Amino acid sequence: MRCGDRSRYAHHAMTNTDHTHDPSRTSWIESANAPGADFPVQNLPFGVFSTPADESPRIGVAIGDQVLDLRAAIDAGLLDELDPETRCALHAPSLNMFMALGRDAWVATRSVVSTLLDASCPTVRDSDERRRAMVVPIAEARMHVPAQIGDYTDFYASLHHATNVGSMFRPDNPLMPNWKHLPVGYHGRASSVVIDGTPVRRPKGQTKADDAALPEYGPCRLLDYEMEMGFYVGPGNELGSPIAMGSARDHLFGLSLVNDWSARDVQKWEYQPLGPFNAKNFATTVSPWVVTLEALEPYRVDGPPRSSDDPPTIDYLQPAEAGAYHITVEVHLRSQAMREQDMPAMLISRGDFFDMYWTMSQMLVHHASTGCNMKPGDLLASGTISGPTDDSRGCLLERTWRGRDPLHLPDGTQRTFLQDGDEVILTGYAQREGAARIGLGRCRGIVLPAG
Repeated sequence: MRCGDRSRYAHHAMTNTDHTHDPSRTSWIESANAPGADFPVQNLPFGVFSTPADESPRIGVAIGDQVLDLRAAIDAGLLDELDPETRCALHAPSLNMFMALGRDAWVATRSVVSTLLDASCPTVRDSDERRRAMVVPIAEARMHVPAQIGDYTDFYASLHHATNVGSMFRPDNPLMPNWKHLPVGYHGRASSVVIDGTPVRRPKGQTKADDAALPEYGPCRLLDYEMEMGFYVGPGNELGSPIAMGSARDHLFGLSLVNDWSARDVQKWEYQPLGPFNAKNFATTVSPWVVTLEALEPYRVDGPPRSSDDPPTIDYLQPAEAGAYHITVEVHLRSQAMREQDMPAMLISRGDFFDMYWTMSQMLVHHASTGCNMKPGDLLASGTISGPTDDSRGCLLERTWRGRDPLHLPDGTQRTFLQDGDEVILTGYAQREGAARIGLGRCRGIVLPAG
């Protein structure tokens, strides 16, 4: 395949935008060129999918409302410009092997696939046979969790969220003394990470009312969502060898949306002294498409300035480069009654990933600072993304201020916490003048009654 000159972009560590980000480029997949499309040719997120005709999971790239089947493209010889190790990794049933290869392989693959999907490239565009073999409508694809997640860690990296929640439960001491010195996190449960669209069963758990003498076991009453960003580890590090800030981005493959479902009443009773446990382990929903850091390069910026009274950042966490990203994340809610009446979902929160106090690189570096070995496909999540305004608060605990200020839905009902039948939909996108808008797709789940 020869569809343009890429020689000056091949196999290098990307620190700036290149031809793949050019906002004037279009694709021969017409839906990718529509205004507001999540997956234009400038995006090219990776995912794992199967179809009714072929139930074997394989890696694909989203383009418009279609999926480019990379296994089929490799079998047809269309990715021969990539080295054999990269082609082998892209032929696998999950993204782990590809994530392990590192930035040179990621950038090279992005460049080759970008050219193949460009409007000017006839290789697949002009071949009905090739299009039938390797282009699948997303609507006909069954999406899978994109990597085999060995470990999942959730952080607590939003100053606004930590301050809001702390002020509800500890009004005289909202932030714990360590919070501005290190990215606080906890080890989550990888086995219950589920893909967009998977129903979420209301958990049962042990809770204790303030006026009760003893705890009780039963269905969670205070079920919540948490609007988060997840990021997948690339090559990772050997046990005993920390990751330095200067190389942190080389170990971050890409981002997905995360809904960290939370049983607040269970959490309140159990979280002291060791933090979340059963309140978080029953389900974590991820979006199916992993948007690479290369695609997000136009949106990478320095993080928010620290306050003059903030403590100094310890040397090992000092930023080596810009590490924040302007990504808008939204939460929509639709009750069962709203679906039955064909009402659209209601926007209840809009936040910016930029507002996080700690960056992805700092979270990764702190996690590995003890010599903890991070592995390809490990999932880290940011914690709730909350901003300075009421409508940027990223969970119902904050949004309704612990139930004091209920949300009023179009069906005439109110919400303080989630009810059975509620559908929670997270979406995300990045846009700015001079760059193509790119989206992160959807992260959706419907609450089922407790079993």
